Amino acid sequence: MSQKPPAHAWFSFARWWAMVTKEFLQLRRDRVTFAMIVGIPIIQLTLFGYAINTDPKHMPTAVIVGDRSELTRSFIAAMRNSEYFRITEELADEEAGRRALAQGSAQFVLSIPAGFTQGVLRGERPALLLEADASDPTATGAALAATSQLVAAVARKDLTGPHIALAASPPPFDVTVHRLYNPESVTQYNIVPGLMGVILTMTLVMMTGLAITRERERGTMENLLAMPLTPLEVMTGKIVPYIAIGLIQATIILLAASYVFAVPFVGSVTALYAASLLFIACQLTVGITLSSLAANQLQAMQLTFFYFLPNILLSGFMFPFRGMPEWAQWLGGILPLTYFNRVVRGILLKGNDWPDLWPSLWPLMVFALVVMAIAVKFYRRTLD
Repeated sequence: MSQKPPAHAWFSFARWWAMVTKEFLQLRRDRVTFAMIVGIPIIQLTLFGYAINTDPKHMPTAVIVGDRSELTRSFIAAMRNSEYFRITEELADEEAGRRALAQGSAQFVLSIPAGFTQGVLRGERPALLLEADASDPTATGAALAATSQLVAAVARKDLTGPHIALAASPPPFDVTVHRLYNPESVTQYNIVPGLMGVILTMTLVMMTGLAITRERERGTMENLLAMPLTPLEVMTGKIVPYIAIGLIQATIILLAASYVFAVPFVGSVTALYAASLLFIACQLTVGITLSSLAANQLQAMQLTFFYFLPNILLSGFMFPFRGMPEWAQWLGGILPLTYFNRVVRGILLKGNDWPDLWPSLWPLMVFALVVMAIAVKFYRRTLD
């Protein structure tokens, strides 16, 4: 039976230092906690210092050229030199332009009508059409504001000699801007659909991340191992109940988006739920994998936070995806939330169908298969 220290020795520096030493030893042995202490500040400094940018530049821009002249080439060059636009391709017609905007391969489409140069020289003040994917107002606002300055710069450069009078005010031609999918630049139209993926990521990864560690800490893992179940059967069996939870959460978010925040729902409900099932599978496989790697529930929670932080910052949910440097876009391209955000916003705001959604769906399929294979492999190791 242990004896209490004498009343006069209510504090001992030796005992206190022994306690401090014990805590430092435990922290050193807990590699996940140590990595979190060092890693979280480094990750946040790197992402907020280098990757996050609310004024994106060099956004992909397609052009439909119906009139080729020195004037039109100068305007395209001026767009490129503004650093907001990066000319990526020349499209055949307006239908191809709308398809590029719907699939997200282009942020802007510039249409130059036939006879444009002749109209300028005649003083008719024709207009160029600049269509923008405005589903994320932050990504396009500064670029669209810069177009008015381009008109004046091109007019001063090209309209000289006998045409110099055309360069005076008013400008010799206009740029008509069409903000597609969110013409009023309502922030909720961009944020609320993205919340579906964020909430599903946070809740499903956390719940499944505790699944196997909970079994281990409660001592029920032995009973589970005694059953004639393969690792794949255990993994999928644990995932199925959480699929129903994910679908319930998705339904609640959709109802709130439609009836509380008045977010438009242009696309197919079937396509949205099918894509949600695929995304839920991705997040559940991540949670099961983290659960297999973690030694206890605290480590599972820490690993979940490590996974959740890059998803929030690099997926295009909070900050424009194309505003990030290439290395950050490459990292964001690994995360399933990046593609699910595009799918949800594409279905709700753009009315995208399967051909438009496919570029964002197949990465989710690959991610789910790869992570499930990793989960099964590490689960076998836990059995050893």
